[in-house]
Amino acid sequence: MPTSADNKGKAPACIVPEIALGMDPQVQVTWDLIEPGLDTIMTNFKTGLTFELYMDYYQAAYQYCVQSRNMSTSTNLGMGMGLIGGEPLYYCVEHYFARHLEASKEGSNGLTDEPLLRFYASEWMRYTRGAGIVKNIFSYLDRHWIKTTRENGRKDVYVIFTLALVKWRECMLSHVQQDWRLTEAILKQIEKQRNGDAIDASLLKSVIESFVSLGIDQSDNSNVPHGRPQLDLYRTDFEQRFIAATQAYYERESTAFVAANTVVDYMKKAEVRLKEEDDRIEMYMHPSSRGKLIPVCEWVLIHGHRQLLWDEFQNLLDGEKREDLSRMYLLLQRLPNSEGFAPLLDIFEDHVKRMGLAAVEKAAGASPDSIEAEAYVEALLQVHSQNMSVVNEALRGDPAFVASMDKACREFINRNKATGSASSKSPELLARHTDSLLKKSNKNAAEASLEEALNQVMILFKYLEDKDVFQKFYSVSLSRRLVHFTSASDDAESSMISKLKEACGFEYTQKLARMFADMEVSKSLNDKFKEKMAATHDKAELDIDFYCLVLANGVWPLSQTTTDFVIPTELQPSYKRFEGFYSNQHSGRKLQWCWHLSRNDIRTSGFNQKYVFQVSTFQAAILLQFNTSDTLTFDEIQKATGLAPNTLKGNLALLVKAKVLQEVDESYSVNNGFKSKKLRVNLNLPIKSEQKTESKDVMKTVDDDRRLLLDACIVRIMKARKTLKHAQLIQEVITLMATRFQPKVPEIKKAIDSLIDKDYLERVEDSRDTYAYVA
Repeated sequence: MPTSADNKGKAPACIVPEIALGMDPQVQVTWDLIEPGLDTIMTNFKTGLTFELYMDYYQAAYQYCVQSRNMSTSTNLGMGMGLIGGEPLYYCVEHYFARHLEASKEGSNGLTDEPLLRFYASEWMRYTRGAGIVKNIFSYLDRHWIKTTRENGRKDVYVIFTLALVKWRECMLSHVQQDWRLTEAILKQIEKQRNGDAIDASLLKSVIESFVSLGIDQSDNSNVPHGRPQLDLYRTDFEQRFIAATQAYYERESTAFVAANTVVDYMKKAEVRLKEEDDRIEMYMHPSSRGKLIPVCEWVLIHGHRQLLWDEFQNLLDGEKREDLSRMYLLLQRLPNSEGFAPLLDIFEDHVKRMGLAAVEKAAGASPDSIEAEAYVEALLQVHSQNMSVVNEALRGDPAFVASMDKACREFINRNKATGSASSKSPELLARHTDSLLKKSNKNAAEASLEEALNQVMILFKYLEDKDVFQKFYSVSLSRRLVHFTSASDDAESSMISKLKEACGFEYTQKLARMFADMEVSKSLNDKFKEKMAATHDKAELDIDFYCLVLANGVWPLSQTTTDFVIPTELQPSYKRFEGFYSNQHSGRKLQWCWHLSRNDIRTSGFNQKYVFQVSTFQAAILLQFNTSDTLTFDEIQKATGLAPNTLKGNLALLVKAKVLQEVDESYSVNNGFKSKKLRVNLNLPIKSEQKTESKDVMKTVDDDRRLLLDACIVRIMKARKTLKHAQLIQEVITLMATRFQPKVPEIKKAIDSLIDKDYLERVEDSRDTYAYVA
C-alpha cells in the first residue's frame, strides 16, 4: 500500500477482497465506480464531493444490490436470502475501512502525550464524519441485506456506520493503546490540570467520547442498528485506570497538605478539589463516572482524614466558627451511613450541656437557691438559641444534631446548680416566668412580642421532665391573675392554654379552661346582682363597689384557710346582701369565702395627699382599725381582726415596710408622714413565708396527683392487656406518663404493690414476675 505523504489517508484504488470476488466477480465493476468517491469522502469530503457525485455513488450501490439478487451464495439461499444481494459489496466496504486506517496507524507511530491526543482526535473526527456519509451511500444495503442477515443470526455483520466503528476499534484504537499509550496521555493531561496548568479540555472530551462511541457489544446485535454504545470499552480502557490514578494522586497530595497546613485550610482544599472533580465530569467525562469518581475522592479526602476533622470540631464550636462548621458538616455528610457524624454527636451534646450548666451557674451567682425566674429562663433560652442557630445555619438542621441538642437541653434544664437534686425547680421557675409575662405589669406586653415570648416558654417546656409540676404552678398563677384581674391579655392567656393543650393533650388543660368558664359565669352573676341591688336599695346604701367571683370547688387551685377572720364592719352589708342574693339564685349551695385572696381599694384622707391603697382584705381589716384608734398593740389588732398570729405578723411587716404604719415598742400607729410619688399605691405584695408554704403545698399536691395518676395508668394498662410481665408493665407506664412526668421505678413498684393489696392486680402463681388484672 502507498505510504508517501501525498497519498497519506488514501486507500489503494479499486481493490476488492477475494471473498467478495469469489461470491460475485461483477462486484469489481461496481466497486471501481464507488471507491474513488469513498476516498474523497474519507479524506476531504467538504471540497471534493458534489451532490451529483454523491447520487452517482448511491445509485451504483443501489443498482448492484437489486441486480445481484440471483448471485447470492448457497449459504444465503439456504437462509432464504436469495432475492436480495449485497454480501460481496458489504465485504468490499469492510475491507476498505481496514485499508484506510493503515495510514492513520502509521501516522500515530512515535507520538505520545498531547501530540498523540491531537493526532488521534483529528483522525477520529475526520474518520467518523466520513463514515457518516458513507453509511448514507450504502443505506439500501443497510435496510435490506444487512438487516435481513442480522435478523437471521449473523453476529459478525453490522450496519455500515457501526462497521466503521468496529474497524476503528480493531485497527486504530488497538494500535494506539499498546502499553496504554493513549490512556496514559489522557491521564497526564488530567494531572497537569490538577496541578494548575491550562489544558485543552475539548481535546480530552473528544478522545474520551470516542471510547464511549466505540463500546459496541459485538456479541449482541440488538444494540447495533442505532449505534447505541456500551460502556465496557470506556470503563476498561479509561475509567478504571483514571480512578486508580485519581486515588493515588489525592493520597499523595492530601498527606502532604495536612502536614503543612491547618485543618480549616485542609477542609477548604478538600472542598475545592471535590468541586473540581465534579466539574471535570461535566467537562469531558461520561456522566456515569460520577458515581465512581466522587466516592473515591470522598474516601481519600474525607474518610482518610476524618479523625483530623473530628479532633477539630470542638475548637470550631468553642470559637463559634460557623462557616467552618458548615464546611466540616458538608464534607462529613458525604460519607456513607452518616459514619462521619457519629463522634461529633457526642461532642456536640457534651458541648451544649456544658454551656447550659455554665450559663445557669453564672446567672445563679452565689445564691442558686434564690435565683430569679427571669434570669434563669433567659440563661436557658440564650444557650438554646445560640446552639439552635448553630444547628440550623452550620449543621443544616440535621435531625441527628437536633436530637443531640435536645438530649443535652433536657439534661441541663432539669439538673443544674439552681435545681440541685430537685427536678421540680425548673418547672416552677418557668411557670413563674410565664406568670410575669402574662401579667399587666409586663413591660413587653405588646401582642406580637408577648406571643413570641410565650413561644420561647414552650421551647423550654418541651424539655421539662416534670410537666405536671409546671401545670400545678401555672394553675396557681393563672388563678391569681384571673382573681386579681391582672392578666395582660385574654388572647394571650387563651394562646398559652392552646399551646399547652397541643403539647400535652386536652386533659392537661381541662381545669385551666374551666377557670375561664367560671370567670364568665361570675361576670353574668355580678351583673344580675347589681341590677337586683339597684332595684331594691337606695344608691346611698350601695356606697361600696362590691364584686364577687364564684369559683367551682375542685377546679381552682386555691387553698382553703381555716380562720376566725372578723369581716370589717364596712364590708358587712355588702357581704350579707350577696349571700342572700346567691341563696335565692342557688338554693342549697353554700359559699366558702376566700378572704385571703380578696382585695380592696381604700381611699385615705389623713395624709398630705389623698391616696388609694390597693390592699388585701386582711390588710384592709388591719388599716380600718386605725379609723377609731391612733395606736394599737399586736394583740389588740389580732383580737379585732381574728387573724392568725403568723398571718397578722406578715401583713403588718408589709405595711411597716411600706411606711404606712410605724412600729414603736410593739405598738402600731399610722405614719402621718407617709409620702408616695404614686397616688395609687399597691400594698398587696406577696409574703415570702407564704410563697415558701405555697411551693411546699403545690409539691404535696403534685405528689398526691402522681400517686393517683400512676394507679390509674397501671389499671388502664392491665385492663387492656389482662396479663403482663413486670418489666413490660414498668416500661409501658414510663412511656404513657412521659407527657406528664418521669416516674421513678421504685414509685411504680410501690403503686403496683398498692394495687395488689387493693385487689386490682394479682401475681400469676406459676410466674411471679407476671401480673394479672382482677376483673
